[in-house]
Amino acid sequence: MNLRASMFSALVLITACGGGAPVAPLTGDAEPPPTSAPTPSQPAAPIVASSDAPPTGGAPAAAAAPAAKPTFRNVLVISVDAMRADMPWNGYPRAIAPNLTALEKKSVSYSRAYSLSSYTAMSMGGFLAGRYPGELMRSGYFFSAYPKEETLFPELLQKEGVTTISAQAHFYFDELAGFRQGFDIYEMVPGIIKDAKTDNSVTSPEHVDLAIETLKRGAKADEPFFAWYHFMDPHDKYRKHEGFEQFGPTNRDRYDGEIFFADHHIGRLLDFVKKQPWADHTAIVVTADHGEAFGEKNMTRHAFELWEVLVHVPMFVYIPGVEPRKIDMPRSHIDLAPTIFELLGKEAPSTFQGHSLVAEITGKETPPERDVIVDLPRTSHNWRRRALVRGQYKIIAFGDDFRFELYDVIADPEERTDLRQQKRDVYEDMRKRYLERVKSIRDICPEMRHKLKGKRPEKDC
Repeated sequence: MNLRASMFSALVLITACGGGAPVAPLTGDAEPPPTSAPTPSQPAAPIVASSDAPPTGGAPAAAAAPAAKPTFRNVLVISVDAMRADMPWNGYPRAIAPNLTALEKKSVSYSRAYSLSSYTAMSMGGFLAGRYPGELMRSGYFFSAYPKEETLFPELLQKEGVTTISAQAHFYFDELAGFRQGFDIYEMVPGIIKDAKTDNSVTSPEHVDLAIETLKRGAKADEPFFAWYHFMDPHDKYRKHEGFEQFGPTNRDRYDGEIFFADHHIGRLLDFVKKQPWADHTAIVVTADHGEAFGEKNMTRHAFELWEVLVHVPMFVYIPGVEPRKIDMPRSHIDLAPTIFELLGKEAPSTFQGHSLVAEITGKETPPERDVIVDLPRTSHNWRRRALVRGQYKIIAFGDDFRFELYDVIADPEERTDLRQQKRDVYEDMRKRYLERVKSIRDICPEMRHKLKGKRPEKDC
């Protein structure tokens, strides 16, 4: 079928972003421990977590005389910063995300999704470009800036007549990142505290208000649109929110409170969406740009490494009329750009490095086995890391592929036991597969080459 003729266009993507926060010293690595990285109205009665929350984001009630259903879909992307894979729909015992959990029950859900990298600048840059972060033109600083010469996929959609809409809530997403490229509407939540070490701003209430306002302004019932909103409150400081349930004093307890707070306000956005004339031809994807560590592998927060807790993320896709189910094959955010293009009925450019997931989401194809690559390029604060996931195994390459570790991430999700010696045949196969696979990924040297972490004198980057 001709994609332009079918003209799909609705996908909502909910991701989680990060800004790179301090981590504890690493073990078993010849490199020095990473330095601390820079980081970029309440209800009267307490809101309490409940597993009995009503579903949110469903289709609107039928009108008395409904108009003909459009032949396209819209794409709405909502990102939630640092949202871990172990959310309630994946077995976490606390009901910290009732609105997203209700939506996941109606969706095609990926239990083994991977972000492109372990912090926002790399994972979101790669997502918007449809390519691995190490291939992108960038500044080389931890908060990588992407120049206008680098093409992001909203620019391509804009040229194809798709209205592109965004509103963001962190100073990095303003002028610094270069993510404005290709958006017809791009707004920032006002009054954000610009603090390079932590996040003191509480933004979800205002962010949802701004998201609704931009959708009212840009989303039309008879024209396709792509929208993206990235919610920041779970990032870093884990603030308590008056009027909302408190789960306890630990960092994980307070983080759960932040997820609950963000989910509450995302619920308001989903309530708005379900009342719109374009709701029945809008699909929803929920994911995270990276996870968050709470002591696993001697780490806190994110960035610097590619451990499962940092790069295994939630991801599900809601499309009205598509049967909900689980898919357990490893998949990557590298597949999101071509998926969005196919849903919008647009031909994906040859520069995209992933595969569209539409056929497997809609049940027209049995999910095939594919290798997943995770990429952490060298920056001012990060040593170079890459990983390959295939089946139950994951191999991590350190530095310029000078050392490898092998893990069974199904049996050992916290990656406690390096299996290089015990599974020698598996290790050799995975190492060979990794070295062959990364030949197709170019290493683009960033602008600040002399300040890159761990750069060898004889190498450009």
